[in-house]
Amino acid sequence: MSGAGRIISGLLAATMWAGGLAAAAQEPTDTPGGLLDGELDEVVVVKRVNPTRKMLTGATNTDLISSAELLRAACCNLGESFVSNASVDVNYTDAATGARQIKLLGLSGTYVQMLTENIPNLRGAASLYGLGYIPGPWMQSIQVSKGASSVKNGYESVTGQINVEFLKPQAEQSVAVNGYADLFGKAELNASGNIHLTPRWSTGLLLHGENAFAKHDGNGDGFIDLPRIRQLTAMNRWAYTGSRYLFQAGVRILAENRRSGQHSHASTGSESAHQPYIIDIDTRRWELFTKNAYIFDKANEGSVALILSATTHKEDAAYGHKLYRVTQDCLYASLMYERKWRDGLHALSTGLSLNYDGYDQRFRLVNLPDAATTHGTERETVPGAYAQYTLSTPSGLIAMAGVRYDHSSLYGSMFTPRLHLRWNLLSGALSLYGSAGRGYRSPHALADNHFYMASSRKIVIASDLRQEVAHNYGGGAGGLITLPGRTLNYNAEFYFTTFSHQLLVDLDTDPHAVIIADSQGRKSFSRTLQAELTCPLMADLTLTAAYRLTDVKVDYGRGLVDKPLTSRHKGLLSLSWTPMMGLWQFDATLAVNSGGRMPAPYSLPDGSQSWAGTYKPFPQLNAQLTRNFRHWAIYLGGENLTAYRQSTPIVDAANPWGDRFDATMVFAPIHGAMIYAGFRYNFTKYL
Repeated sequence: MSGAGRIISGLLAATMWAGGLAAAAQEPTDTPGGLLDGELDEVVVVKRVNPTRKMLTGATNTDLISSAELLRAACCNLGESFVSNASVDVNYTDAATGARQIKLLGLSGTYVQMLTENIPNLRGAASLYGLGYIPGPWMQSIQVSKGASSVKNGYESVTGQINVEFLKPQAEQSVAVNGYADLFGKAELNASGNIHLTPRWSTGLLLHGENAFAKHDGNGDGFIDLPRIRQLTAMNRWAYTGSRYLFQAGVRILAENRRSGQHSHASTGSESAHQPYIIDIDTRRWELFTKNAYIFDKANEGSVALILSATTHKEDAAYGHKLYRVTQDCLYASLMYERKWRDGLHALSTGLSLNYDGYDQRFRLVNLPDAATTHGTERETVPGAYAQYTLSTPSGLIAMAGVRYDHSSLYGSMFTPRLHLRWNLLSGALSLYGSAGRGYRSPHALADNHFYMASSRKIVIASDLRQEVAHNYGGGAGGLITLPGRTLNYNAEFYFTTFSHQLLVDLDTDPHAVIIADSQGRKSFSRTLQAELTCPLMADLTLTAAYRLTDVKVDYGRGLVDKPLTSRHKGLLSLSWTPMMGLWQFDATLAVNSGGRMPAPYSLPDGSQSWAGTYKPFPQLNAQLTRNFRHWAIYLGGENLTAYRQSTPIVDAANPWGDRFDATMVFAPIHGAMIYAGFRYNFTKYL
């Protein structure tokens, strides 16, 4: 038996042994202290709730991913929390840095507004590696809103918003610990706890540490498949809950180093024969936020709130001899007024906001150690105001209309209208919804795309970059169908996003260059069609099936073409089985992605092409087995169990100092099957 097989067998045996001890401990005995004659034991009623559900009480198209859904996989961080979600894709941007990028409605994560507790976050320089900055055990829930979202949180949302809610200090007092390890040499430890200092004051502490000890090179190309990441992060939160005044504050620090590149090299080139190609990215990040709310009319949910946040993000990245060093300072302030009238029939939200982004960048875009570096700064201040009205009728019709006006110190005025409609019919059996709106985004050519330095491509940045402007339209139908003993959840939707101006990353015009430029008014769009059904096959067995069609077209100056590295079709099957009243839980998700177009290749000296013009469909299977105890759980799982991986994710890996090296042509997994195991401990003190 292989080493991996022995580990798996040992863990399963330990799990069954622990389960047997727990079952034996629960067997009835005749010893004193047992139940007296005629005395009833405690009765536990268990009802299974879908851990991911569509929110039908609001106007927006929002999916709620609960903590129960996050436990279906290891979910080491936010980037690994969408395994069983058909709407959100998370893909590697390259085969060297470990950077992951969200795709929603066919477009990259830069068009998704990232929020933590409804505060804009993970912007600019943090967008590339930010999905790894939020540990999975810290998250209480995730809300994914598609299409033009509420104007309350700003003008940036184009394809949607993803909001993360952290564990709250004012919740029941608890202590939790989570440990994780995998066969690729990565280990994690998370701890969290909170305490109620007084009936009104509470505080919480969240800790996370991870380290990748081993160098894994499954395809033998001399480059490690996954970066060696060392990360420490901590958050301290405070909350005050008064009769009318509510206060929250938190501070968070993060230190991360990710190191990748060659662990061995056999090139005959004089330089690389003595010096391996190394990628080294060092990050330091500080966050501070405070929320203040005064409730002046409890009956009508009338309140005034002030939100303040500040972030400093420092990143020092080296790709061989190419450099990108950035310090980004962000300040955000929002003053809000909200109130309802006539028993919630009418609701008004209005407010003022201020957003500041400051970038101090130094970079070298050529692979020469003695070449000079370039220094650049960007400063943008955006004050704004918004108003949003919501009508909620007893008949189930919900209409939400919002407008906001902002003025950028760099790009001028922005007017953002958005409209959402929902009509709940037949007691929730049918819900019709639709939305339309505009979104803006300030371009940051290097902050968003510096992973392209992991190639020999020349980086060309146009001087006339304009602010991105897009319109999003969409709608669909969903609801709950109640059958004898079960409830079916279904949903079908269509979204269309079109750009007036877009920051294009052109890999086609010159296969040896990355051209970052404005679309110059040329047409580009994304269309997505998705259908999803969740069906309980039995009381403890649930199946989710989904299909998505994605059509993304861009024009690099030669007419519309399919966007490269984008799969047109995706199918997903997700199974969750919880026998023995949830003591055991088995989860499995199979996703099949269709083929797509690769960026334009170039000809090699022998007349062959550098890579194929298209890629083929590929499957991915993830599964996890969990044994739950009263306060404990142990789990064993695997990712990419189909073991499909891109055969040559790095072009010309043997000669990274040459003019053909490229680690950014990634469309599929870059590592084979990965087995992991872990434990969870949670003790909650109910007051």
